[in-house]
Amino acid sequence: MLHRGRESTDGDGGPAVPMAWFYAEYIADELLRTGDLMPPTSAEFRAGRDALALTVFLSDTDGELSGIRVITQLETWLSLTAYDQPWQEWVQQRLDDLAADAAASGRGAPGPDLELAVEAWRWLRETELLAPDLNAVPGGGAAGEDEEPKVWTPAWQLGLPLGHLAIHLF
Repeated sequence: MLHRGRESTDGDGGPAVPMAWFYAEYIADELLRTGDLMPPTSAEFRAGRDALALTVFLSDTDGELSGIRVITQLETWLSLTAYDQPWQEWVQQRLDDLAADAAASGRGAPGPDLELAVEAWRWLRETELLAPDLNAVPGGGAAGEDEEPKVWTPAWQLGLPLGHLAIHLF
């Protein structure tokens, strides 16, 4: 996918457009919207979209992700985002490998696709979201809400299961 991101939109050698990242983000957005799990304006939706976009982008090792291959990749994305998988280590390793490949090829700085992927990963690691209380009783008493401890968690830990569920629902 990285090679597509090095292209200019008008062919004149202008700035490279991160088409591979944009396409991965589009796929992730569509999966989450189809699942209708969160409002698209929520931070949780962004966490799910970024986690899925990273999964889509980094799993395309051949640089050939096309519209027709999306359906064939769903099982791969499901396995990568499964609860018992070390997704965060896989993401960091793939990003490191892509950066090393860029440096070894003489391009120096990573391309715009990789830059956006690294930025998404940074946001997912550094942003903390309030974890939902999964033990809450629907319609339960509002009197003791302030007494309950608040649990903050890195955005990727909420976004990853949300993305996994969206793939299932697709």
